[in-house]
Amino acid sequence: MKIEKVTGDPKNYLDLLLLADEQEDMVDRYLSRGEMFILTEDGSVKAECVVTKEGQGIYELKNIAVCPREQKKGYGKALIEFLFSYYGDCATLYVGTGDSPNTVGFYQACGFTFSHRVPQFFVEHYDHPIYEDGKQLVDMVYFRCGRP
Repeated sequence: MKIEKVTGDPKNYLDLLLLADEQEDMVDRYLSRGEMFILTEDGSVKAECVVTKEGQGIYELKNIAVCPREQKKGYGKALIEFLFSYYGDCATLYVGTGDSPNTVGFYQACGFTFSHRVPQFFVEHYDHPIYEDGKQLVDMVYFRCGRP
């Protein structure tokens, strides 16, 4: 398994980015100011993530996606652990997501705890209803994880 920073055009991974954030103009809002990493194994991309710096020692995981056939193999967790080693000065990593049991459970298993909620985020910022696990997403739920 290898994790590397994307130095070329991150749009080369658009299909994978859209798995986690299905509206391209929303991806565009953070892609140009974020750093993208890909996780590869056996010569193929298994997962990606995009992180933005939001302040001194504060980062936000804006996008993380694992190829559907590669999910539940530890690739997402490996990316998150990598981020904490890569951003050595990282006091806090935030992630905003929909209120879906599978997604929330994943972040909790990675050590994230509830931070705050942004009401109506998915309704006000997307041009169509967003569904995850059969449930329409309405509020953005933020989680945080800090490392000493």
